[in-house]
Amino acid sequence: MERSRLALYLMDRFWRLATARAPGAPLTLAQVAVPVPERLLIAPQDLRTGDPTQASEIYAGTFSFAGKVALLEGRTPFELDPPSKEWAEMLHGFSWLRHLRAAGTTIARANARALVGDWMRDPGRAKAIAADPQVTAHRVISWLTQAPFILQDADHDFYRRFMRAIARQVRGLRKAANDAPDGYPRLLVVIALVFAGLCMSEQSRLLRAAQKRLTEELDRQILPDGGCISRSPGALIDLLLDLLPLRHAFGARNQPAPPALMNAIDRMMPMLRFFRHGDGAFALFHGMGHTAADQLATILAYDDARGAPVANAPHSGFQRLDAKGTVVIADTGPPPPLAASAEAHASCLAFEFSSGRNRIVVNCGMTAFNRDTWRQVARATAAHSTAVIGDTSSCRFLHGKSLTRIAGVPIVSGPRDVTVQRGAREGTVLLRASHDGYDEPFGVVHQRSWRLAADGSRLDGEDLFRPAEGAPPNLPQTSFALRFHLHPQVQVDRLDDPSTVLLGLPNGEAWAFVAPGQQVVLDESVFLGGPDGPRRTTQIVLLGMLDTDPRLVWTLLRTREAQPPRGSGSRGSRHESLR
Repeated sequence: MERSRLALYLMDRFWRLATARAPGAPLTLAQVAVPVPERLLIAPQDLRTGDPTQASEIYAGTFSFAGKVALLEGRTPFELDPPSKEWAEMLHGFSWLRHLRAAGTTIARANARALVGDWMRDPGRAKAIAADPQVTAHRVISWLTQAPFILQDADHDFYRRFMRAIARQVRGLRKAANDAPDGYPRLLVVIALVFAGLCMSEQSRLLRAAQKRLTEELDRQILPDGGCISRSPGALIDLLLDLLPLRHAFGARNQPAPPALMNAIDRMMPMLRFFRHGDGAFALFHGMGHTAADQLATILAYDDARGAPVANAPHSGFQRLDAKGTVVIADTGPPPPLAASAEAHASCLAFEFSSGRNRIVVNCGMTAFNRDTWRQVARATAAHSTAVIGDTSSCRFLHGKSLTRIAGVPIVSGPRDVTVQRGAREGTVLLRASHDGYDEPFGVVHQRSWRLAADGSRLDGEDLFRPAEGAPPNLPQTSFALRFHLHPQVQVDRLDDPSTVLLGLPNGEAWAFVAPGQQVVLDESVFLGGPDGPRRTTQIVLLGMLDTDPRLVWTLLRTREAQPPRGSGSRGSRHESLR
């Protein structure tokens, strides 16, 4: 079945590329003419904030991206051997132009123009990384957005070279709309093409074709509940930072925005609140890393509804339990479609748990630095707060260098039947879900239940293993581990009872993790969702054998309330501060 799915995916990809480029094919976006514009009509907004201090570093010849630093020492940055792939992608994406614009000085403007000119003089030097569709799309959007800053006081020769360079890159993006990886990369390419059609003069045909393609991609990739086809919470932030300025650009051109664009934004906004914990950070699922608070705050300023987050996202495959500031967010869906799963994780039935502004149980997440080093580890089931059977992930990833060069590392098989039941009883919120991701290797279905008390002071959990349909009636003699990764801020203390550990939070609040009749094991873990790269942390582990321990129960119980801040008065004000 895995081979069949992969073969169908590769056949579809090659067929789309061949038909799009074949002689005599119907006129498509890839074949629309892109003349060199005489002028730029508008410049899009940039919702991402700039940092003037970074402009000073760039002027001094220090280029610091993705945790790596490179010194120019008399060369241009495009002549350097990049210290990492992420560094090169950020360099050639030109998102750092916003820092120079934030400085707002004549020197910063001249520096920006000189660096853009260096790139235009020898674009072939950029090689494969700069030609990557996603990097090219970022570069086109950055150049269009920062064009007024770059072109102010520029001579006519630079102006014409700039226009020719943008037109040349847009022509390359036309074809990339077909062969860019599915999900956010492909949608970003289409967004860049729509921006080009709106901002550049003499591009009416390009705008019509790109707008049609944008509608198709938004209808396909943005699910009815507002989630993305890749199931990545981080993709919501990235997309809205591009789609909101695109909506504004249509207004600046006195053209109606496509209904699909307006509807997509309206559906995505509530999902921002769905994935947020009390501290404002997003839950760490499917490639999500550190949450940039400034970017999220900027997006939420456009949210007119500003209501309570939805609790049920069935199309995206997530559930949320929320009671008095205690939050549970659980992955209750199958992996994304194969073509959109290159960054997806094997995280079915994993959950995160927070109290007020303190995250307690988390997933490892994904780092923004050295992603290639951590990607395989972070995507495994063991990096998530869920059950791992036989030290095996619940999803299988593509292997083989020749195939991964073509298709990346998608998920080729995993849970197919994921059932979800949700309800309430006597003020408590109940959630039960199961998945068959361990059916094929072990003939086992994993079922997990959560019950959150109405006052948010207690979370009861149950993990149950039962034979899958058609499997032998007796469970195999296979080991399993229930993993609960803890946020680095949580202090863990053992008690005399081996089935209990105490979890202390920075605000003085304390929780007990109790697993009756079980030996609670503490092990090392790593937290990849911080702003400064990987950090050491701890995980709680419950070990067992499927045939002898088919059911485990556990509880997270608040044992001490948060301590009031110094100088505060009543206990009531303490709870207000937590919110």
